[in-house]
Amino acid sequence: MHPAAKLQFERVVVEFGRWRALAEDDRPPAPAWWWGPAVEVRDIAQALPARWSARLGLPDGATYADGAGVLFHSLAGQVIQPWPYDFSRKVRSTDSDVRDLHAQPSDDSAFQP
Repeated sequence: MHPAAKLQFERVVVEFGRWRALAEDDRPPAPAWWWGPAVEVRDIAQALPARWSARLGLPDGATYADGAGVLFHSLAGQVIQPWPYDFSRKVRSTDSDVRDLHAQPSDDSAFQP
């Protein structure tokens, strides 16, 4: 396994553990950036370190492919993805400044040179 793939997967495993520790009602959608590291290890039959298996909710002896499956399952069926700065918490703001941050202009006049 390429060392970069292992490093990226480890980062995602740590994030997944933090995400899973949140109460389900407080969890944001799983972030799309988990997809890439999961794809990289989806066919690797090498055993995960025990602490990674535990973070992913897998038994000892689980493989990288098993871990990728957990990540794929967390992403399945989602229709929205969190913004990177919103990840790790569910945004419940009614503040107009937050809504306006992502608003699109209503006409093209704002883009005239």
